[in-house]
Parts: sequence; structure tokens; C-alpha cells
Amino acid sequence: MPTNLSPAYKKAEQEFRSARDERERLACLKEMLSTIPKHKGTENLQADIKSRIKQLSEQLVGPKKGGNRSGPVHSVRKEGAAQIALLGPPNSGKSSLHAKLTGSRAEIGPYPFTTHEPMPGMLPFEDISFQLIDLPPLSADYMPSWLMEALHPADAALLVLDIADPECTEHVEVILDRLKEIKVALLEQWLSSSHEPALEEKDEPDPFRVVLPTLLIANKYDLDPDPAVLQALKDLLNIEFPSLVTSTHSGEGLQKVGGVLFDGLNIVRIYTKAPGKPPQKDRPFTLRRGSNVLDVARLVHKDLAGSLKYARAWGKEVYDGQQVGPEHLLADEDVVELHMR
Repeated sequence: MPTNLSPAYKKAEQEFRSARDERERLACLKEMLSTIPKHKGTENLQADIKSRIKQLSEQLVGPKKGGNRSGPVHSVRKEGAAQIALLGPPNSGKSSLHAKLTGSRAEIGPYPFTTHEPMPGMLPFEDISFQLIDLPPLSADYMPSWLMEALHPADAALLVLDIADPECTEHVEVILDRLKEIKVALLEQWLSSSHEPALEEKDEPDPFRVVLPTLLIANKYDLDPDPAVLQALKDLLNIEFPSLVTSTHSGEGLQKVGGVLFDGLNIVRIYTKAPGKPPQKDRPFTLRRGSNVLDVARLVHKDLAGSLKYARAWGKEVYDGQQVGPEHLLADEDVVELHMR
């Protein structure tokens, strides 16, 4: 039976996907539940939403005196140009890579499962930063129960492997299977703006499915510097993830990660200015290619979008100070001056 979801529900679902923390997601879930059409075709989706509301509510309330204790909140509020989740098997060098890229103080050891909770850190790239979240390793025997919540805010993933590990192939297969269990898919192509690819009309909508464009990091390359090893791994697994070889020991490949994320996620930097003032070049707003002036207004303040009249723009595809409307598409390093009614 078709779900025939209403525009109000679809709007709440989109806001749920872009929510930055648990409280925002909880509010969106409640709006989704109140606006979803109540009929047999949405019964499963209604049950999923109610389950998510209960789970998030318990997490936000925290430990209950004398009762079952809920665990800590495990998703990290999104900061920077994008949030990137680090996934990998035990002893892949994932935490060492995170520490090298972000300067974090992640616990590192020559034994598995040194990472127990999400560890955020910022990877600088030119005048922006990417938020990298180091997560516990995944194996056939272990996957944290809260992993889905931790991955929901993410825009992409780094799949970190020890390229010198003879069991590398088996590790990848296990990780992909374990993630499938919790409705998480790692994509071999990058997406510009949304976790969820376009659904066919016959497909059941699933707001809780997480689809992450993924960069394969062939780590510890200094231990086995044969370039054929990486291609052999991809051929064996029949995967075509974009890939980088890295070494935290020699530093190889580390400087390329930020650029790959910037290009792959279609990031554009937009600088704003007040009339008669120079642009704020040290604090760009970051969006995805295909965003417009109205999207910038929402980032400046969520209430500005309704009062935006027009903007003046400076950049490669406009003449200096050109007047543009709210739907004008923006390019990287454009400068925008917003004018309200």
C-alpha cells in the first residue's frame, strides 16, 4: 500500500536528516509522527518513529535513579564544513591517523579496541575545517549498540584499513555486513547534498537509513609499499571506493585528505559582508555546490530567509556587486551581501 506522505511530513523528515544534535532530531521526529498519514501503509514507519522517539528521549533524560541507566549520548554535534566518520577494523591505525590529522589526544595502543567512545577532532584545510569522528573498531564479534546514532549526523566516511594485514579483505566484508545490519551503507560514489539517493516510486521510504560516500584509506603503507596491493584488494572485493594510501609513520598521503574531502563533497565557501564593509574572509559559510543565496541566509540566521529581498554578489560568475535574487546559485569563494525587506 502506498504511503502517500504529506508535504509537511517530508519537510519534517528533511529537517531530521539535517539536524545537528539529538534535541533537534527529537523535535523533528515528533513532528514527523504528528504529520504522517495514519493508515496501514505507514504502520511500520510509524512504529520506527515511535521507537526512535523513545530511544532519543531516554538518552536525553540521562540516568534514572533506581532504574535502568541509559548510556551517554553518542552522536557528536556537527561542526565545520562536514562531519566525517572514521570506520575500520581493530589495529588498522585509525586512531593514529585521527591524531595525526587533527592533533587530537586519542588513546593509541598496539592492542585492539583502544577507542571506546566517539572522539571528535578538526582537520584544517585552507580556511575551513572538517570534523573527523574516530569511532570504535568494528569486527564480527563487536559493534557498539549506539553506532547508528553516531553515524546519523555524518556526511561521509573514511574506511581505514591496514593495507599490510593479510586479513584485510575479510575485515572489509565483515564491516560492510555489520553496517548493513543497522541500515548503514557505504557508497562508492560521492553525493553532493543528501545521505539518501533518490528513491524509486515503489521503494519504501526510510528516514533512518544512512548512506555515506566513502573514501578508502589504505593505511600503514610504509609496511607494504607495493601499489598493486591496493588494486588487488579492490579487485578481490569488487569495490571501487575512491582511495588514498597513507602512513602515519612517514606522513605519506596525509596532506591529501582535506583536498579529497573538499572536492568529493562539493564544498563551496561563501563569504558575507555588510554594506560598505569588507567581506569577512576569515569566517566562510560552507555549503554544497548547488546551494543558493537563500541557503546562505538560513545559515546566517534561520529567521532571515523569510525577510530576504535580494543580495549583491561578487565572484567568478558575476560582475562585482551584481544584484541577484534568493534563488541565485553560488560558486566557491563568492562574496554575498544580504539585503532584507
